[in-house]
Amino acid sequence: MAQLSDDCFAFAGPLMPVADAERLIAERVAPVDGNETVPLRAAAGRVLARDVVAPIDLPPFDNSAVDGYAVRAADLAGEGETRLAIVDRAAAGHAADHALNVGEAIRIFTGAPMPENADTVFMQEDCRVENGAVVVPPGLKRGANRRLAGEDVRAGAVALPAGRRLAVQHVALAAALGLTELPLRRRVRVALFSTGDEIVEPGTKLPRAALYDSNRYLLAALTTRFGAAVTDLGILRDEPKALACAVATAALDHDLVLTSGGVSTGEADHVRAAIESVGRIVFWRLAIKPGRPVAMGVIRGPHPNPPPQAGEGREGADGAAFVGVPGNPVAAFVTFVRVVRPLILRLGGALPEPLIALPARAAFAYKKRKGRREYVRVALRAAADGGIAAFKHPQDGAGVLTSLTETDGLAELTEDVTVVEPGTTVGFLPYASLIG
Repeated sequence: MAQLSDDCFAFAGPLMPVADAERLIAERVAPVDGNETVPLRAAAGRVLARDVVAPIDLPPFDNSAVDGYAVRAADLAGEGETRLAIVDRAAAGHAADHALNVGEAIRIFTGAPMPENADTVFMQEDCRVENGAVVVPPGLKRGANRRLAGEDVRAGAVALPAGRRLAVQHVALAAALGLTELPLRRRVRVALFSTGDEIVEPGTKLPRAALYDSNRYLLAALTTRFGAAVTDLGILRDEPKALACAVATAALDHDLVLTSGGVSTGEADHVRAAIESVGRIVFWRLAIKPGRPVAMGVIRGPHPNPPPQAGEGREGADGAAFVGVPGNPVAAFVTFVRVVRPLILRLGGALPEPLIALPARAAFAYKKRKGRREYVRVALRAAADGGIAAFKHPQDGAGVLTSLTETDGLAELTEDVTVVEPGTTVGFLPYASLIG
């Protein structure tokens, strides 16, 4: 499991800013140990353990970027058309047998190797063929429509750096280099459960005053998208001793224990007390809306050792990370992408993936408290003037799941913002960027 010290997230203030939470994670959390070699087809979403060095040039040979005619630039007239004899044909996967001589051209197709002595390719739609010759127009520069060997990646260069979380395009690059497997970090192991007497499993009978559990499905899907291996521990009831036992046991063979619900200040919110009995909560309120009651801490296990004495090792104070997100599903989503997302990436050894808010024009008015970062669910739609604007969802509630399904992303209102008027530029975070 991850080896985190009790004070790795330590923070002195009562309400932690979002940026401080992300900074603490980046500075004080170490990646988990362990690498494995994985077939290329299973590598998407995983994190590279070592640099991938290109074994060959890419492309491996000079080739044509278009269908057309390969020529020697030296044969082209300075002004007016040039007539060249067609002496051969080169298709993709087949090299021309003929080296170009003065006054000659070779019919060539996209991806075919450039013939010997050829340095320029005319697109076929710019040429005309007459009696075994091709007539080409003036004005094309030497080297046009030619792809050089190694212009994409040179042999011996780092094609993919260690720490890269692999998207499909990275896997494609590895395949183009002829690789069949990659050295990857082991998956971050995440134990996941929901809490609350009011939560029941979808598909079962819904008792009066009960709710189907959506958070576990939301969090499991999000966590998996970031390459983690999820153990679903189901729903735990509001029983402090049982909660403490379950959390501590999960910490033994997981790097992160992730829960939803029970981290507020209500009399029935027992998660905080349970964690403090087997570890330490290092912050439990974030300056964010929705999602202020989010807890982060370290779990030592079911039988924690005494704190180490001077001169002793720290193993007794080390353990798995813990994050408890709010029970309201929108708050759970927002706090996942702002707190759990960077934590999983860091534990997994991934390079930083900062969220960059895109500028968008607000089509709504909004007021907020200074000093808190707020996330407003918005849809991008055509405005009356023909431009694109961000329209706020009509319902603000942190439990309104349709406010996520009927919008395109979050408008991020930073701590210094207090008022948004129609026409104000706001930061827009698309869901696609938030969920990887």
